[in-house]
Amino acid sequence: MAFILKRVGAIGILANVERVCKTWRNICKEPSMWRSIDMRNLGDIWDMDYDMVKICRHAVDRSSGALLRINIEYFGTDDLLLYIADRSTQLKSLRLVFCQNISDEGLIAAASKIPLLEELDLSYCSFSKAALEKVGHCCPLLRSFKLNTTGYRYPCIECDDEALAVAESMPGLRHLQMFGNKLTNDGLQAILDACLYLESLDLRRCFNVIVEGQMGRRCSERIKDLRQPNDSTDDYPFDSRFPHILWSDEEDYPCRFSDIDFMSDDDNYEFSFGSNFTEAYDEEDG
Repeated sequence: MAFILKRVGAIGILANVERVCKTWRNICKEPSMWRSIDMRNLGDIWDMDYDMVKICRHAVDRSSGALLRINIEYFGTDDLLLYIADRSTQLKSLRLVFCQNISDEGLIAAASKIPLLEELDLSYCSFSKAALEKVGHCCPLLRSFKLNTTGYRYPCIECDDEALAVAESMPGLRHLQMFGNKLTNDGLQAILDACLYLESLDLRRCFNVIVEGQMGRRCSERIKDLRQPNDSTDDYPFDSRFPHILWSDEEDYPCRFSDIDFMSDDDNYEFSFGSNFTEAYDEEDG
């Protein structure tokens, strides 16, 4: 029964499942039910008046320190991240996507408390080179890192800061995804020189990188699973369409970028929510 209930997800359990009967509620309160917490964007939930931060904290409390994996989209904050890190020293996988309210300082403080971290996803967030380096040094067991962004249709902006941060602080990486990054061949060279155990490398939409000649040969010899800039994005979990770019007839750079929306292809959960369960938390905590 516990295995079945886990498939409902954290929000579904707290909103509905544990209210069905006393037996289910007792199962849902077991720490083993909360070793993995998935709080990704669930579509219609954002149209409802729920305190996602409070729900997440409640789920973390239920884990009683046994949390191993957590996935957060959109609503992450410094305070929430520190709350999770303080209570989850065994954490091995952390996914923060579209969490623009998390600062460099918040990320660094949290990373210092989760040294066993092996998987990290900071896609569509905004962190400095210094912050990424600190994270790498705080989490020496890091094996998988994702740092995806919107990307550009044409090579117009070059920046190797993030690539250099990876090279300088994450030598144990096996898997690296930098979809849409602005790194150049210099940044790629630094990664290949430093990350000697790298097995998979995703460079899709990294149009400043030219994987040809000597660089192409080195990548093909070193990397088992290499995704090149122009490879298909069909299996990419977000909308990979590019912003519409209007190019000036007289100048060789884009003169306007339009907005672009991203939505995960697998965010298709459907839950039936009962009454406001923020009140239920207050009753339980009281």
